[in-house]
Amino acid sequence: MNSRRHTITSLSIVFLAVTIMSVSAFGQDAFAGHGSGSGMSLSVDCSGSSCDISGSTDRNDEPVMLVITQANGNIVNIGQLDVDHGEYSATWAINADDGTATVSVNQGASSKYSLSVDVDVSGGSSSSSDSVSNIVISDTDANTGTITTSVEQRGLSLNAGGVEGSTTIDVSGSTDRNGDITLTVTAPNGNIVGVSQISPSGGSFATTIEVGGPLWSQDGDYTISAHQGSSTLYQASAQVEVVDGHVIPEFGVIAAMILAVAIVSIIVVTAKTRLSIVPRY
Repeated sequence: MNSRRHTITSLSIVFLAVTIMSVSAFGQDAFAGHGSGSGMSLSVDCSGSSCDISGSTDRNDEPVMLVITQANGNIVNIGQLDVDHGEYSATWAINADDGTATVSVNQGASSKYSLSVDVDVSGGSSSSSDSVSNIVISDTDANTGTITTSVEQRGLSLNAGGVEGSTTIDVSGSTDRNGDITLTVTAPNGNIVGVSQISPSGGSFATTIEVGGPLWSQDGDYTISAHQGSSTLYQASAQVEVVDGHVIPEFGVIAAMILAVAIVSIIVVTAKTRLSIVPRY
């Protein structure tokens, strides 16, 4: 009988240990799940009388709209490009007057899926090559636990992140343009929870955003947006997940519930079998 009780006790302890390890793994998996990228890119490579247009997007649910305008603002080409496994492409036979033509693509009304680059045209040909991207990529520092989401565009870069479980978000970036940068923080429900201006110094900028208070009561991804002027080339955004007023807590609500259930189960099993953790002799 004692041997049977000790066996059940040992199994209960093992169950608790496995549960705790599972909870830790759950947290780490959720933490590592932020490695995927999202957004859109555009690349234009011209040679002679034609330009190759290509790019990528994380949206496969609708086509990419392509609009090409010449220097005087007149539209010279408009089309709809299908997305195949996150990629799209087209070839433009240059039909614009001399000057700077603009190649623009968009998916829906979101500025995150709206990009453009300029192409210099002369005598019906061009040698321009340019690209732009606002694809957000998240990365985790295995040593410090710092999560950083970043997005880079021509002329402007933005990084936003924080140490796991902290109450501050570190924002930094660079720009090749002078003038103040406006930062806007938007909650998961779309409400703006903060607006500030920062002046770049030596082509870079940095600031800290405090997390917490009634405006940060919603759990989810908060979007930090930066813009410098009206050009889409100087606009960028990054997302940071906030739960319970902290940046991606290490031990969240779901994990705590799983551990609580495990502990209660151990207590019930022990009570019903009149077992103790320390065997009696």
